[in-house]
Amino acid sequence: MTRYIIRRLLAAIPTLLAMLTMVFVLVRLVPGDAAMAMLGDQASEASLSALRARLGLDQPIGVQYLAFLRDMLGGNFGVSMSSGRPVLEEVARVLPYTLELTAASIIIGAIFGLPLGMVAALYRNAWPDYVSRILSLTGLSFPGFVSGILMLLAFAVYLRWFPVMSIASDNIVDHLRNLALPALNLGLIMTAYITRVTRSSMLNVLGEDYIRTARAKGVPPRRLIMRHGLRNALIPVVTVVGLYFGTLIGNSVLVELVFTRPGLGKLILGALQARDYTLLQGLMVIFASFVILVNILTDLIYAVVDPRVSYS
Repeated sequence: MTRYIIRRLLAAIPTLLAMLTMVFVLVRLVPGDAAMAMLGDQASEASLSALRARLGLDQPIGVQYLAFLRDMLGGNFGVSMSSGRPVLEEVARVLPYTLELTAASIIIGAIFGLPLGMVAALYRNAWPDYVSRILSLTGLSFPGFVSGILMLLAFAVYLRWFPVMSIASDNIVDHLRNLALPALNLGLIMTAYITRVTRSSMLNVLGEDYIRTARAKGVPPRRLIMRHGLRNALIPVVTVVGLYFGTLIGNSVLVELVFTRPGLGKLILGALQARDYTLLQGLMVIFASFVILVNILTDLIYAVVDPRVSYS
C-alpha cells in the first residue's frame, strides 16, 4: 500500500504542475490593472509603477511564472494585495465553513441517495423506481443558487423555520440551524447524483451470477442486498462522490452568497472585485489541491470498500 500511495503521489505531480500553470494564466486574464484597483483611478503613474515593481508585476511573464511556481511549491502563497494579510491566514479563516458545508451535503446525499437508489433498483419499473427517478431528475435540474433562493423564500421568509442569514454562531444549536438550509440545498443535489449511480450500479450487481447463487442457497434478502449487493455496488458511488467534490465546493461558493454565509464565496468575490491576484492565485491553488487530494483518497478507499481491488 505504501508503494501504491507513493506512485499515486508521483502521478499527481504532472497534474499539479498543469494546474499551477492554468491558475497562473487564468488569474492574469482577469481584466483590469491590479495596481490601479488597489490605489484607485486617481493614483499617480509613479505610485502605480512603484506598486507594480513591489508586486513583481513589471517583470517579464516568464520571470513571474517561475517565481510563482517557486512560491507555490514552497508553500509561500504570499500576502493579499487588498488586506495586507497572508493568503493562508485569509483562507484558513473561512475555509472551515466551506468544508463543513461540503461535508454536510455529502452526508445528506449519502443518507438519502443510497436508500433511494437501492429501492429504485429493487423495484425496477415499479412506482418506487419512478418516484426516485423523478426526484433525482428534479434535483439535477435546478442549479444550486436557484434552489437555494427557492428554499430561502419558502423556509426562511414565509415559514420562518430557519434564519434568513446563515451567519456563524458559537451556540451549537444556532450553528446547526444556520447550516441546515445551505447543507440541505447542496445535499439534495448530491442525493440526485448518488441515487442515479446507486440504482444503475445495484441493477448491474443484482444481475450477477453470485447474487443468483446466493439467492438459490437461501441467503436472507437483507443480507443478500446489504452484504453481497450494496458493498459491491459502492465503487461507482465512491467515484461519483470523489469526482463531484470539486463541483460541490464550487456550488457551495454560490450557495454561501445566497444564504449570506461565511466561506470562500465572499473571499473569492472580494478578490475578484479588488483584482487581488495573490489572493485569487492562493484560493485557486488550494481549491485544486483539495480536488487532487480527494481523488487520491478516493483511489485508496476503493480497496477498503471492495477487497477485489488491489493496490498493484
